[in-house]
Formats: sequence, structure tokens, C-alpha cells
Amino acid sequence: MPNNFKSTIKESLKPSVLKVFKDEYLLDFIAGDELEDERHIEQQVVLNIRNFILQMGKGFCFIGNQYRIEVDGDEFFIDLLFFNRILQCLVAFELKKGKFKPADAGQLNFYLNVLDEKVKLQQENSSIGIVLCKEKNNTVVEFAIKSFDKAMGVATYKTSKQTPVQMKGILPNTNELGKLLE
Repeated sequence: MPNNFKSTIKESLKPSVLKVFKDEYLLDFIAGDELEDERHIEQQVVLNIRNFILQMGKGFCFIGNQYRIEVDGDEFFIDLLFFNRILQCLVAFELKKGKFKPADAGQLNFYLNVLDEKVKLQQENSSIGIVLCKEKNNTVVEFAIKSFDKAMGVATYKTSKQTPVQMKGILPNTNELGKLLE
């Protein structure tokens, strides 16, 4: 997973943090055609929180969705907030229905700054953020996150129900398949 962990994570946590996060998450509990709406993805993750946590890896505890933070009277909402017991830190997930954009990194950096200043406890490590999007260009991600001092990465999601790109055009779509079965 493209990230800036080498320059933003404490030395003692570096071996653990690289084992905790994945480059791609399998969201089989969400129908492929339902992945176009970020709010729906979030609702399905919350309804299936156990499945999502098992996909994420070890040590994750769910704190909440649409986690409200306030800055000088302005409200902001983090899509999904977790705590990782192994890393001893808050982990914010921002869900994006499309391709990663550099602005997504800026939004996540803002959330991490607020979490570290207003939410994290003194004994906890600095927060980590993950943008979870449908697709990404690793070079764009690297340029977008390289100067931030907050630990963040960008991962993709998919369902096994989605047709792999290399198979599109070879296999009939569901409508064509239905006609063949008639």
C-alpha cells in the first residue's frame, strides 16, 4: 500500500504498522453495484463490522462512523474511526467511491491533526489515516502524501463479485448470460 509510514511512524512501531494494513480490502458483503455510493458503503461496513474488522487485520476496535469532530464551531465527520490495540493509536478511514484524488490526502491530514490534538489520549501514539477508494494511481498517491507529517496510506477495495478487468469483454455480462440461458 502506498504510504508515508517510513517518515511519519515512530521507529519502534514501523515493523508492526507495515503488517497491520493491506493494499486492498475485499468487501464481499457489499454487492458490486452498491459500491457507487460512499454513504451506502459506510452503512454496509457498519452493519457488517465484524466482517470488515476481520478483513482489516489484527487489533482493530470499532469506535464509530460519521465520527464528529469540531473545530472552532465547524463540524466535520470522519467516515469510520477505529482504535488499533497493537499500534495503540486511532485509525481513521475515509471512504471514496471513485479514484483517489490528491485532495483526499489533504482532507485526511486535516482529520488526523484534529484527532491528535483533540481526541487521542496522552499515552496513545499519533493517529494513522487510510483512504479506502475504488482505484488509485500509486505515483499520484506518493506525490500527494509525501510531504505530510501525519501517517497515511491509500488502499483500494473490491468485491469478488466484480469482474476482473482482464476478463471484461471475454465473459458475457449478466444480461447476455440470462439470454443464453433462456
